[in-house]
Amino acid sequence: MLGKTAGGLYWMFRYLERAENIARLVEAGFRIALTRSNDAEAEWKSVIVTSASQDTYEAHHEGYDSSQVINFLLREAHNPSSVLSIIKAARDNARLTRTALTTEVWYAVNDTWMMFSELLKNPVPETEVPRVLSVIRQQAALVRGALHGTMLRNDIYDFCSLGIAIERMDSTARIIDVKYYSLLPSPSFVGSRLDNVQWETVLRSVSAHRSFRWAVEDDFTAPAIANFLILDSRMPRSLNFCASQIAANLGLLAEEYQMRKPSNDLAEELLARLKGRDIGSIFDEGLHEFVETVIDDTARLAWQIEQDYRFNG
Repeated sequence: MLGKTAGGLYWMFRYLERAENIARLVEAGFRIALTRSNDAEAEWKSVIVTSASQDTYEAHHEGYDSSQVINFLLREAHNPSSVLSIIKAARDNARLTRTALTTEVWYAVNDTWMMFSELLKNPVPETEVPRVLSVIRQQAALVRGALHGTMLRNDIYDFCSLGIAIERMDSTARIIDVKYYSLLPSPSFVGSRLDNVQWETVLRSVSAHRSFRWAVEDDFTAPAIANFLILDSRMPRSLNFCASQIAANLGLLAEEYQMRKPSNDLAEELLARLKGRDIGSIFDEGLHEFVETVIDDTARLAWQIEQDYRFNG
């Protein structure tokens, strides 16, 4: 496969995953700002920080008013990470790689772009935020369903799946890091009711609140939730699950092309940091330090994948 085609597939599904993750972040911020936070601006600022768009936001806005943040993240053109900008980029990549996609996947991506262009044409009033976020999540699931239901399990599918897993791993790690360490006002709150509320918010940010209740007997405590989001192999947005998926897809590509790449080694090193660990050892190491290392290693791995498969040439 041409590197440009592989890169287009990979980035198309990275962008689609990113759009859904932004919608989840906005939903979590909207929920806690309305119901639990005494300082709604701090919650909205944490959403901007987690989305890695603080500099762009502050270049165009003052303060962290809810309507400003919501519209910045969902529809503003000068934000390259807004949902509307990201979906346009995903559709552009789908056009570039159209001959590698089934009709169902192409129509799902194109329909999503047209729907979002209309849905986000005007600023989103707060009364409409839940409905708009629901549509974004549903459309992301529709495209992913078309991928899983109609595409051959070959190198095309592996590059698409890699994009999803890399983006999801980065997003989960950033949510854990920013939510826990940026929102707690003081180390003295660790273990308090406020601490547990922040961890519950982390679960909602990755739509894992109900899954946690099904899978884990413990209450909303830092060790139980951190273990679920970092190490639980059943949870499709956990770091362990994503690292396993990345290593598996790269392994299949190595078999397909009969050539092992440096990215295979990096993926296995990243997975080894998570396999067989217990959450106590991660807390002893320092959760912030551990998660920062995962974020850096994921970025390094993503860069190596682009080099190995020549996405830019």
